[in-house]
Amino acid sequence: MVATIENIKTKWLGAFPEHWQVLRIKNLFQEMENRSETGSEELLSVSHYTGVTLKRESLENEDDHISNAESLVGYKLVERQDLVINIMLAWNGSLGISPFNGITSPAYCVYRIKGNNNPEYFGYLFTTSLFKAEFRRHSTGIIDSRLRLYSDKFFSIFSVVPPKEEQDEIVQHIKAQSDKINLFIKKKRRFIELLQEQKKTLIYKCITQGIKPNTPVKELDKETWFESIPKNWEAKKLKFISKIIYGISPKETTYNDEGIGTVLINGPVEYSEEDFGYTRELKWTTEPQKFAPKGALLFCLRGSTTGRLNICHDYVSIGRGVAAIVSDSNQDYLIAVMTVVRDFISNTFKGSTFPSVNSNVLNNILIPLPALEEQEQIVAHIKTETATIDTAIAKAEREIELIKEYKAAMISEAVMGRVKI
Repeated sequence: MVATIENIKTKWLGAFPEHWQVLRIKNLFQEMENRSETGSEELLSVSHYTGVTLKRESLENEDDHISNAESLVGYKLVERQDLVINIMLAWNGSLGISPFNGITSPAYCVYRIKGNNNPEYFGYLFTTSLFKAEFRRHSTGIIDSRLRLYSDKFFSIFSVVPPKEEQDEIVQHIKAQSDKINLFIKKKRRFIELLQEQKKTLIYKCITQGIKPNTPVKELDKETWFESIPKNWEAKKLKFISKIIYGISPKETTYNDEGIGTVLINGPVEYSEEDFGYTRELKWTTEPQKFAPKGALLFCLRGSTTGRLNICHDYVSIGRGVAAIVSDSNQDYLIAVMTVVRDFISNTFKGSTFPSVNSNVLNNILIPLPALEEQEQIVAHIKTETATIDTAIAKAEREIELIKEYKAAMISEAVMGRVKI
């Protein structure tokens, strides 16, 4: 039988088995404030995507610094099965039950389960949309970037509490289903990678050999990312066939949360149609100085996203981490070439602590250049030949999104006792 709690403070929980308890979180968890005396423990990271993970596993390169802090002394100690919450992002599910012993940021909160309960059950429960909405409601702050879920507010929230045996069964059910879903996603992502490699190979062939059969070629006497091109083509430096706009970032003191304008200060989101990437709002005490026109190719110049590309779909100010490239002839042809060039550039700084591309490298990269009419023919050929690949990639990406939605729904139904296990 299913019962619905009518009490005003708990009715948001909706329906759940009537033999389950309802308790405040303060009766389920206690806050831990133990601190590291040496800072030598494993540093842990918290994300709404992956829960609690080892920070070192997210580093791009082995030589990257594991933290920007001068010392990790005083960081909060975490024991395996502790609940770790990023209180600034609790509203979007940035929390998890730690599979590791380690330390985490002093700005985060660490909680330990009380009594005969399974912490993993509550780890799943607290990441549901139901509880994230409640965390948002109890968080303090005016805008999302300033919301904080402090411990007193967290402890005041009610939670359903199944018997321990049912908690264990629910956890095992979710894990078993998640394993199947994660395997499906892994296979789909590998399929997408293979399709993308196929697409790049096709593009590389078109922009270095052309699309006309049996075309005579010439070897290049300069070392570059392609060995030869058709005899009637040229190889010109990027700076001679395009306009390259390098961003300039205003000083940090000109930023605030109530600014009027925005500047793109980090790598663009890879081919996203929804947004350019990470922008920060500006006070108008410093006017933006560099702008990317609509249709420009955005190229990330620094950091872990170096080489990332996007098409500028509006007129936007850009910071020093971004270059905007506009072809003097055919923009679509240049974009096709740069999808291959960026992989060549990326290979030159593999293993670097802080990957970056300076203006000298980008300016002087050689571009295979046929006549304008042939550029147009190549672009049309690429679009035709890659259309099927793009459709397959889009379908696979959509399948991943749908299975993620199914997973979230499966977890929500299971933790609330709405499915038979």
